[in-house]
Amino acid sequence: MPMFKLLQHGKSWLTRLQPCQLCLTDHQSIHSVCEDCWRQLPWAHQTIQRQEMQFQIACDYAYPMDRLIQLFKYEQKLHLQNLLAGVLLSLDLPKVSAIVPMPISNERLAERGYNQSLVLAKHVAKQLNVPIWQPVRRMKQHSQKGLSRLERIEDIQSQFQISTISKLRYRRVLIIDDVVTTGSSIRALSQTLEQLGCQKVYAACLAGAQI
Repeated sequence: MPMFKLLQHGKSWLTRLQPCQLCLTDHQSIHSVCEDCWRQLPWAHQTIQRQEMQFQIACDYAYPMDRLIQLFKYEQKLHLQNLLAGVLLSLDLPKVSAIVPMPISNERLAERGYNQSLVLAKHVAKQLNVPIWQPVRRMKQHSQKGLSRLERIEDIQSQFQISTISKLRYRRVLIIDDVVTTGSSIRALSQTLEQLGCQKVYAACLAGAQI
């Protein structure tokens, strides 16, 4: 066996000897967790429609997925990325030319230190063997408390602005986000991407929350 294959084989066995990231009891079997914990995630594996757009969701926004997303998103638990990316990759994802992570504002980026959707998108892009494409920036995000439904939609739409000057365009893209609730943010991003010539915009999320 060639040395590099031997090393890869050894690394695989070492990973399996590590404890499950959820129960900390059984050994890791798939995407950093044991088989039991993987099966007990609140799987949905369905396509939902909101804002006149379809979204693929892997799980319901319920325990423990809701808590895992919160830890990953707000508490810098980046070691969960392998598990969460695996959850996304369990979906029957469409064939696309590029992956578009949901952008966050510079203020949110400074608070968290990273864009959680970009971290996950990199895993998906690697698996699908397509590039990451970030042609849209997001302006400052603020509270929408007190705004009417129409005002909320207009506010979200105004947050997304084309930032690329490159002539490079992709016709079929997949938006990656963590949670979809109303779908307003993904819809606004999709409309901005359509202005760039995207003919088909798909969306995949870790979880779908009840409205």
